[in-house]
Amino acid sequence: MSRPAAPRWSRKATVVLVTVLCAVAVFGTTTQSWVNVVLAQSGVRMPDIHVAGSKAATAVTALAVVAVAGSIASSIAGRIARWVVAVAIALSGVGIVSAGLTVLNDPRAAAQGEISRQTGVANGPAEVSLTTFPVLAVIFGALLILCAVWLVLASRHWAGSSKYDGAAGRSRAAAKGSASPSAAAEEAADDEPLDAIDSWDQLSKGHDPS
Repeated sequence: MSRPAAPRWSRKATVVLVTVLCAVAVFGTTTQSWVNVVLAQSGVRMPDIHVAGSKAATAVTALAVVAVAGSIASSIAGRIARWVVAVAIALSGVGIVSAGLTVLNDPRAAAQGEISRQTGVANGPAEVSLTTFPVLAVIFGALLILCAVWLVLASRHWAGSSKYDGAAGRSRAAAKGSASPSAAAEEAADDEPLDAIDSWDQLSKGHDPS
């Protein structure tokens, strides 16, 4: 009996690609300026300071890398591992959104470390303004959370992964077959439906695939 065709929205390549693109987009925002600082001018003119996302929200870069790695790993992960990966991606998205909102709520605090490093003065007078990149990071972080949910739902239709999991279950059943053939048959019956090749293999080993 052939498996029903998987719906288009659940295609593995689409899910993985969209998730990777969202994570890469977050990483890309951290290379751009999140906060612009115009220092109060005195006797010596000081240049404006442009604080990159990697400096304003240091955790975002690492979280984006985790999301990229998790997205790629989901394409080859087994059933249980996919849940772990989905949770990791969701937590990365939550962390990215939280860090981005922190910068949006208090840009001066986010830029203070870089201001102190470049001027040697803490809490000096300065005019601080935000760019659009922290907003984009928050948006793509939220999309990563949705992608994690999408991954869990879509992966139920991934035939390759289901077949892998079923093969693992049949291997465990075969290992127990010599000691308890009935137990092996019961465990094999709980696996995914066998295709023609798998059924022939079971018959050749003396098992009834029905």
